Amino acid sequence: MTAVVTRFAPSPTGYLHIGGARTALFNWLYARGRGGKFLLRIEDTDRARSTPEASAAILKGMDWLGLDFDGEVISQFDRADRHAEVANELLSKGAAYKCFSTQDEIETFREAARAAGTSTHFQSPWRGADPSSYPDAPYVVRLKSATTGETVIHDEVQGDVRIKNENLDDMVLLRSDGTPVYMLAVVVDDHDMGVTHVIRGDDHLNNAARQIGIYSAMGWDLPVYAHIPLIHGPDGKKLSKRHGALGVEEYQAMGYCSAGMRNYLARLGWSHGDDEFFSDAQAKEWFGTDGIGKSPARFDFKKLENICGQHNAVTDDAALLHEIQLYRQSAGLPALNDVQSQRLKAALYCLKERAKTFPELLDKAHFALIEGPVDVEDKAAKHLDTVSRGILRTLTPQLQNVSWTRDELEAVLNRFAEENGMKFGKLAGPLRAALAGRAATPSVFDMMLVLGRDVSLDRLNQAASKGDS
Repeated sequence: MTAVVTRFAPSPTGYLHIGGARTALFNWLYARGRGGKFLLRIEDTDRARSTPEASAAILKGMDWLGLDFDGEVISQFDRADRHAEVANELLSKGAAYKCFSTQDEIETFREAARAAGTSTHFQSPWRGADPSSYPDAPYVVRLKSATTGETVIHDEVQGDVRIKNENLDDMVLLRSDGTPVYMLAVVVDDHDMGVTHVIRGDDHLNNAARQIGIYSAMGWDLPVYAHIPLIHGPDGKKLSKRHGALGVEEYQAMGYCSAGMRNYLARLGWSHGDDEFFSDAQAKEWFGTDGIGKSPARFDFKKLENICGQHNAVTDDAALLHEIQLYRQSAGLPALNDVQSQRLKAALYCLKERAKTFPELLDKAHFALIEGPVDVEDKAAKHLDTVSRGILRTLTPQLQNVSWTRDELEAVLNRFAEENGMKFGKLAGPLRAALAGRAATPSVFDMMLVLGRDVSLDRLNQAASKGDS
């Protein structure tokens, strides 16, 4: 049985688009779930638009998504000589021909065809010409496409797609300057790389019919095709900037976790029963082209947030802290220092199940990240009136020597509230304001445990003395 080989082949003309990221994910899941290889090819033949920065952005996006690939990155441009070699082999086999028609002649043909209401596919007069009649002039190399019958694309998602060969033109393989065209390069690269399954957007479906002509002319085995529908926005229209972020790196900078992003993208156009939340291991085991739908998937930020929240909740604290640091770097925020990192890691147990994104998590962790005096917000300041500060002054000495455990802290604080004729909620307000400077915070006990005795008491003393002359 042939080992599975898939590939992701982006053009480096910008960021890693969210649609491209899903294509890469599908190829990665298909290969990894079958013990196969997942390869990366940068289709950089368009030298005017391809940039090293865009290639770096693609690699960075894949790294964030955790989509590791096998072997080295393959540059399509670097393989131009091999592409030309195949075109010349097709020439020698009589499966391609030299066409000396000029652009003016081609346009004249098309104008006449439009006027007559016939096909504008150029019919080159050089297709059956005797080589002895060739002029000393620039030429392109064209594939001799079949003119009768039909080409059938056996597609794992779309089913059998039939295209009449009379609707396919003799496409150019080599330009007049000898450089190969994209359509030829893709086929040669996929063949040479041993690609067994081509999983890509359905905007390439028509390309498949023309590419099959090259495979057939060379006598090469066809890959298995699976053309997946594009991603639409919530309004049902093709995903664009007006719907929100398009580049993968933007989602990292917005604070979505990579595991949640993988999970959500996997579910975008593919399903496994009613399963919404799953691990990488489950996705690799379950993923197959039979679960891909034919209709465009709709991107839903709410679903993405919910999935990310579930992954945050089950992620190991050390791994979560590491990704939060990477998020801050991506978002242009200063790195957390050692003290902040230690406190945040200690606080994750009481925060990560309540936050869908990293900005939300870090906002809840505000109390742990404060350095120096606590800046009290207006909403919390009302809890630090004269009476409340007096309560804190009375309470603080009683916390000096207690065992700093949750049970002991709950016992002391509840007993203090009861002895002073108040409900615990009345005591919690001043404590939140003192410890975090906010009215809405995690549990008072969680904050005290994370901060520790010295910092907690220091903040309580500072709050108690506010307003003193």
